[in-house]
Amino acid sequence: MKKILFLALILTLGMLLCAVPAFADISADVEAGQTMTHEELAEKAMAESGAFVVYGNTSRIATAAEDFAALYGIPVESNNLKDQEIYTKLRSENGSGAADMVMIQDGAQLADAIDEGLVLNFVPASVRDVLEEADQQPALVHQYINKLFIYNNQGDAVPAIRNVWELTAPEMKGNVIFKNPETEKVNMNFLIMCTEPSWAEKLAEAYKDWKGTDIDLGSFENAGYKWVAEFLDNVTFGKSDTSIAEEISQKTAAGKIGLFVLSKLRSSSVLTENLTVAQYDASANGYSVEPFSGFMYPMYTMVNTKATRPYTAMLFIEYLMSEEGFAPWGKNIGSYSPNPSFKVNDGDLSIDVWKARLVMEDANYILDSFEVEDFILQHCQK
Repeated sequence: MKKILFLALILTLGMLLCAVPAFADISADVEAGQTMTHEELAEKAMAESGAFVVYGNTSRIATAAEDFAALYGIPVESNNLKDQEIYTKLRSENGSGAADMVMIQDGAQLADAIDEGLVLNFVPASVRDVLEEADQQPALVHQYINKLFIYNNQGDAVPAIRNVWELTAPEMKGNVIFKNPETEKVNMNFLIMCTEPSWAEKLAEAYKDWKGTDIDLGSFENAGYKWVAEFLDNVTFGKSDTSIAEEISQKTAAGKIGLFVLSKLRSSSVLTENLTVAQYDASANGYSVEPFSGFMYPMYTMVNTKATRPYTAMLFIEYLMSEEGFAPWGKNIGSYSPNPSFKVNDGDLSIDVWKARLVMEDANYILDSFEVEDFILQHCQK
């Protein structure tokens, strides 16, 4: 009887193992693609079959995918998903429906995904000598995006802040709107970066400029922790950057300020005439906010290790890195190619200027800061 049960178990395990899809190792293909010309990539891509599947956390991925499909006659299925959905699918999806290529943000989670072998980095030969090394490794940066303090300029209660500590003042409670970092990982990353020693030092200096005295940290580890805690205590959480932009732009929202992506000013539902960016104005030089006026983070392009059309994925990434492929993002303010030859939109600042004025992601610091995330989450649960 035991022998029969043992054989039945072996047969069951064998059936389960057979049911697990076997994926070809595409790492050699991606490695070969790094040195291929455009013509060689296109030839390889055209020889692949089936639908080409793309995941991205930006609505404009659909426009780029449609243009790519029309150019090469390759059927494309594009999916606009949230970051966490994409990471979940990378870990769970199997079979032909899995994405071939992903456009994704949050450098800390991406670093984990690379370590887990979920995605592969591909840098087209067309941009290898154009981009800075930091924008190529360990993942190719397609664009940078900025989230800025943007305020309602109506009425007398105009929060034309010159210092981020002003956002912690009692009168600002309930008037600062920000998407919950529990659900928006780039927002969490920004707050974590504020506790990084160099930014904490800048915040301490900014506090002295604001109050005229040295900061009293009390029980806080550094000025970054103190600012994050007091900022979150004043914040009202918005549902999305779109809804925040729409709410802040209403004439009745005088005195309110939001922290959201600059590109939302392109939306027809946002009353841009009622808004001013707390760093610059498109029609003037603006003014400086100390020590930062928001944050900036990269969007990456990666090949899924489960790709059934790896060469098509590489061809699409090459296309996205071209001026034509970047066009769906480049036509508006708030998106910045790492390619220095691409022109910045009229009324916007260059990527180099923004990088000098904004908090930038450091994936290594974020990955080593679990206790900071716990600290932030405690202050989100109010």
